[in-house]
Amino acid sequence: MTNIRTDSVDFFLGATTPAGFKGYFEPLRHEPGMQLYLIKSGPGCGKSTLMKHIAQAAEQKGERIEKIHCASDPDSLDGVIFPEKRQAILDATAPHTMEPDAPGADEVVVSLYHTIDAGKLSLHREEVKALFARNASLRSRAARYIASAGSLLLDSRRAEACCTNFEKVRRYAKRLCTRMLPRLPDTARPSEELRLLSAITPKGPVFYHGTVQALADRYIVFRDDYGAISRLLLELIRAEALARGYQIITCPCAMHPEDQIDHLFIPSLRLAFLTDNPWHPVHISGVQAVRCTRFLDREHMAGFRARLRFNERAATELLDQAVALMAQAKSCHDELETYYRAAVDFAEVEKVTEETIKAML
Repeated sequence: MTNIRTDSVDFFLGATTPAGFKGYFEPLRHEPGMQLYLIKSGPGCGKSTLMKHIAQAAEQKGERIEKIHCASDPDSLDGVIFPEKRQAILDATAPHTMEPDAPGADEVVVSLYHTIDAGKLSLHREEVKALFARNASLRSRAARYIASAGSLLLDSRRAEACCTNFEKVRRYAKRLCTRMLPRLPDTARPSEELRLLSAITPKGPVFYHGTVQALADRYIVFRDDYGAISRLLLELIRAEALARGYQIITCPCAMHPEDQIDHLFIPSLRLAFLTDNPWHPVHISGVQAVRCTRFLDREHMAGFRARLRFNERAATELLDQAVALMAQAKSCHDELETYYRAAVDFAEVEKVTEETIKAML
């Protein structure tokens, strides 16, 4: 009887942020002992399907995997990671293009370019080029709306920061870490993996609740609408977890990935620290909820009420527009795929898929 895994771990490795596309594909390359398989091909040529077949074959063998979804189309895969084997297979094409640093040693290129009949595609050269250009234009416009929303949310975070007793936050974080994170032996080797647990997509904001429940049994949830308090809490917890020797999974905020953490996992303790806010509400039973208003000067905060309400309304509308543009971009990409699918030898793609499954599993 096969041991089929059902505890699905799903992440993103890239998303459209206020600073444009932000990806964590390169940091994955530098995780200790990681070997990459890099898929090269065009849109609609079988990259995601190949990875779905590999994921299914691994699950049927009972192997633990992480599915990496595409933020431009969450139903498609950008990668599959095998944490125990220290292997990953990734879509290595734009906007997260990757080239091998050590071909055949640390990276294996899985090329599907030979499956494309260039002669068939060339008959539709102008249509294909126009669709690529339109897709890029729509994605760029969506990014500008996300950037505008990000500016408003940052303003709200700064307003909350003006009303926060940060010394009280630090004392609480120290007590929490002392209670939840026993220090490991000096021989422990701390490490950090970077993943995105949520992203803005053509379907709206997507947050992978199932991943939380697959990786943890205990949940500390920081309820913080504006992010200033949870930002400091998670920075302090991250630093302390690494100092105490833990291997952690850090999930940056998709709206402010450069300077804000939203979630943190410590798999060896089956422990998750999560941020709950209007953009990714945490609906999981049995959580230990920490209301971040406890660290606020509420009287001072009341003076920002109108500003905060305006920012939230305006950011919501801007993100709605971004989602609509991303949905148009996806439709454009779907149309582009029809030209490529008509030019692909899928029997050859299937052959490469089988060869890749044998090599990896």
